[in-house]
Amino acid sequence: MGADPETAIGQLTFDAQGLLPAIVQQWDSREVLMLGWMDAEAVRRTMTEGRVTYWSRSRQEYWRKGDTSGHVQFVRALAYDCDGDTLLVEVDQHGAACHTGTRSCFDGRSLDVVAAPSPTP
Repeated sequence: MGADPETAIGQLTFDAQGLLPAIVQQWDSREVLMLGWMDAEAVRRTMTEGRVTYWSRSRQEYWRKGDTSGHVQFVRALAYDCDGDTLLVEVDQHGAACHTGTRSCFDGRSLDVVAAPSPTP
């Protein structure tokens, strides 16, 4: 994403509320942990502090993952998608990522689906 936070933030596309989704993934296992929301300042803090900062839509304030729970997310990499409207945050997660106490916000929450067949060559 480049070394300069201001240049990087200028390449992002925020929604009408000034936010964009941030998909959080464990850097080594590739496990999807959670989804959070960031505004420009949260991106700036995440890029410069080495820990992930989010914008809480419910509390209307910044929160740095782990400050109260101890379940810290150390930033390993940050990337944006082809449209610049979604971030991928690769982290080294210490403890639970989900506020419910589970490792991932997606643990045990699978939905039954009809699987599409794989195309044959």
